[in-house]
Amino acid sequence: MIALIQGRVHHIGADKVIVTTTGVGYLIHTNSRTLMQLRHGEDVELHTAMVVREDSLTLYGFLSSDERDTHNALQSVTGVGPRTALAALEVFTPDELRQALANEDEKALQRIPGVGKKSAQRLIINIGDKLGPPSAAMPVKPTVDDTTGKEVVAALVSLGWNSARAEEAVAQFAGSGMNTSDMLRAALIALGGNHG
Repeated sequence: MIALIQGRVHHIGADKVIVTTTGVGYLIHTNSRTLMQLRHGEDVELHTAMVVREDSLTLYGFLSSDERDTHNALQSVTGVGPRTALAALEVFTPDELRQALANEDEKALQRIPGVGKKSAQRLIINIGDKLGPPSAAMPVKPTVDDTTGKEVVAALVSLGWNSARAEEAVAQFAGSGMNTSDMLRAALIALGGNHG
């Protein structure tokens, strides 16, 4: 089992990174939340989960062991594969996921690509509090459901904010009737220019 790789970033793709160490390049699948923290040519330490199938060995990489362990726990649920588990950690930090599970918040869990109502229920039943409690009491954030809000969140993510911070900033203006550019401006002011 390969649990940790330390090396240099050789290549960054849309959903993967190649890390070289002692002359070997490891192809590691990851999400944009992790990729945003990586720079070509810089040293990196990635906690990895190795998924073994009959015809493949696939590595998934994370910046923390908590993310890796959460990814492994998610995969224990019927119908949740490694890519869906990876997508979950793009939508939520491990603590946000713990909070959603603790609150049995099916609607929040359905924000994960590939997770519908039944999958959300399975996550709540099968994982429950197995991930432990959130490290701190976290307020439940309102979700961004309207098209304008989603566009603004996407714009903020492309500017370098993580999706959780972007949604938090946009949610306070949801339903305000603002157009996309006005809401983006307001969200940027709310974020104060500090990347999260």
